Amino acid sequence: MRRSTASIFGFLLFALASIGVSARQAEQFPPELQEFRKNGTRDPLRNIQVLQMLPKSATHARIQTRTYDFKEAKRPMEYELYVPTKYNASRPAPLMVTLHGLAVQPRDQIRFGYLTELAEERGYIVVAPMGYNDHGGYGVSGAGAGVRGAGAAGRGAGAAGRGAGAISFTSPDDPPNLGELSELDVMNVLALVRKEFNIDPNRIYLMGHSMGGGGTWHFGVKYPEIWAALAPVAPAFYTSPDDLVKIKNTPVIVVQGDDDPFVSANQTRQFVEKMKSLGMKYVYIEVPGGDHMTVITHSRENMTKIFDFFDQARRR
Repeated sequence: MRRSTASIFGFLLFALASIGVSARQAEQFPPELQEFRKNGTRDPLRNIQVLQMLPKSATHARIQTRTYDFKEAKRPMEYELYVPTKYNASRPAPLMVTLHGLAVQPRDQIRFGYLTELAEERGYIVVAPMGYNDHGGYGVSGAGAGVRGAGAAGRGAGAAGRGAGAISFTSPDDPPNLGELSELDVMNVLALVRKEFNIDPNRIYLMGHSMGGGGTWHFGVKYPEIWAALAPVAPAFYTSPDDLVKIKNTPVIVVQGDDDPFVSANQTRQFVEKMKSLGMKYVYIEVPGGDHMTVITHSRENMTKIFDFFDQARRR
């Protein structure tokens, strides 16, 4: 799917968030990523290379690009799917739905941070929907709009997606009901996977990054009966901490860098404090010196912690 100029611009802003990191953390990254971090501010066009530096895995060869007839949008729609080799149709399998960030494609999202390696080890099916396009926002901005400023409203503006951002990533080519279609696409793909595979209804998990992290809060609150656990990562916020009362029985693991230029750690901490006050089961991982992207795109440790958390969670 071709990206609009606005989307490319949005991605460049989005990728710039990966620059702020401590020297100690930088040593954990491969040389090409360290070089990216070093020179990215001087040559912003190089930032688009970040998705070409995702960790490689033999499991990527098993990722399937699927297409279905999105009737409501009157067009075919792609999604990415990973089915582990140990999948057996006679036994229910856990499912992880993973939502991409602004201007990121599902084919990139499903390759984040050793995701399919861990899914293979633990027997998870993983699906990455498009959400109609790369900036639809998963319905969080209402039926008639895409993401406005989500993930790029600047430090301290954690209300991105609620009208706070000055930057719009919508395109003249977007349908008037973009947000509605974005949400519907995710639900359609979830239904398709559940129909085709033997999915454990008590082990359906949702993880998302940035715009997708905001989408994780949105879908979690709107459809609490589906999810066994949630994992918003560097989540752009499309809801209020007060809405968490609707999912007080849903376990949540949150990953956030404390040096994230796009999603304020202070905003994330407000959600964490609300979960604490509600007595929710949660884990909060705040990465010292952590940026917006590599806290998940290149972190086996954090991705493993998400899988560990999901492994312990069952829908009540």
